[in-house]
Amino acid sequence: MKIIVCIKQVPDSSDVAIDPESGTLIRMGQNAKTNPYDLYAIETALRIRDEVGGTVTALTMGPPQAEEMMRDAYMMGVDETVVMSDRKFAGSDVLATSYTLSQGIKMLEGADLIICGKQTTDGDTAQIGPAIAEHLDIPHVAWVKSLEEVNDRFIAVVHQMSGHVQVSEMPYPCLITVDKDIFVPRLPSYKTKLSTREKEVRFLSFADLPDKNLSRFGIIGSPTQVDKMFPPEAAEGQVHIEGNSVEKANRLVALLSEAKIL
Repeated sequence: MKIIVCIKQVPDSSDVAIDPESGTLIRMGQNAKTNPYDLYAIETALRIRDEVGGTVTALTMGPPQAEEMMRDAYMMGVDETVVMSDRKFAGSDVLATSYTLSQGIKMLEGADLIICGKQTTDGDTAQIGPAIAEHLDIPHVAWVKSLEEVNDRFIAVVHQMSGHVQVSEMPYPCLITVDKDIFVPRLPSYKTKLSTREKEVRFLSFADLPDKNLSRFGIIGSPTQVDKMFPPEAAEGQVHIEGNSVEKANRLVALLSEAKIL
């Protein structure tokens, strides 16, 4: 089975920089980490591969520094890594990002199963996975919490719906997005690091893609218009309340009332 896992680098803290002209995050030079939900996607892919055989490819769109994240993916056990990096991809919204990733998947000659994390911690839209499936015209199931059955013909999954839990079965090719309850991600292995340090992190640019219509990519291909974007202001000062429990409670109520929270 050929499995592609779509992952993303996200800011490592809430201290982020914003481009004042485009209103987008400045990712180059920022401390970054693998999106936490994507670690569950990688773990799911590795477990399926270990059960039914096949390969796992990690795919991302981002700046060149995403290579560091891909090294971590190799340390977890993936077989191949691909970074889609080009200034023409900068400023992408959900539509442009998902379309770019779908083009990367086509460049990799498709997959039987595509796995994404439920959402990212920087955008929180939870839309990238389903949008990729729509661009590729394949079935998908979002917010998968466990696997019911996986074989060489179909995958059956348990997913959380609004107000109830549902079991869905899909033939390949298909896409799922996974929630954090599905598996505990394995830690990167130092032994695997040694055995994969010479492995290539493959890079794809706009020129490599089958679709050369620039209006589908980056900020040009992003219909979402951000009116204003700014980092949150840092909290200033702390109040320490002394006294016994009753005195602390009374003082807290008074402070909250002064702040018109109560």
